[in-house]
Amino acid sequence: DEEMNLIKRILFGLLILIAALVAISFLLPSQFNVARSVTINASPEKIYPLIANTREWKNWTVWNRRDPNMKIDYAGPESGLGAKWSWESKTEGSGEMEFTQAEPNKLLGYRLTFKDFNSTSTGTLKLEPELAATKVTWSFVGEAGNNPMMRYMGLMMDGMIGKDFDAGLANLKVLAEQK
Repeated sequence: DEEMNLIKRILFGLLILIAALVAISFLLPSQFNVARSVTINASPEKIYPLIANTREWKNWTVWNRRDPNMKIDYAGPESGLGAKWSWESKTEGSGEMEFTQAEPNKLLGYRLTFKDFNSTSTGTLKLEPELAATKVTWSFVGEAGNNPMMRYMGLMMDGMIGKDFDAGLANLKVLAEQK
């Protein structure tokens, strides 16, 4: 009987803990964002074609490099507004990206959908000319909604995606400075 009371107290304690974690999740922000920048010793005119062409992304983003067997399909125009690509990968997940905003040599906006998580987010790559270089800022904004797990994941998003953005921008820098 004493053993049963102990089990009941443990279960009650776990129930209280789970309820507290769910309640706390509603106090967390429903939106998350990640942003990274790099200065590239090249003009916006040299960098923009590398970001505005869907087929160029595999040459500088880390996700394609981590899975060389990633299945990629392209749709719409090859570059700029309306250009799309989708991918399937065992290690990097499956998703789709569409360019929703294109200001040549200035800005590229996109919508990103991850099929595995049934989530959609948006991002931009902004080019700002500096003296003999260009500052490139890659930003990403997502919505966690009312899903408690997604809100906790939102807290970790900068750490998870930020390092991929840093590596991708470093690759973009090398590529743009070589041309």
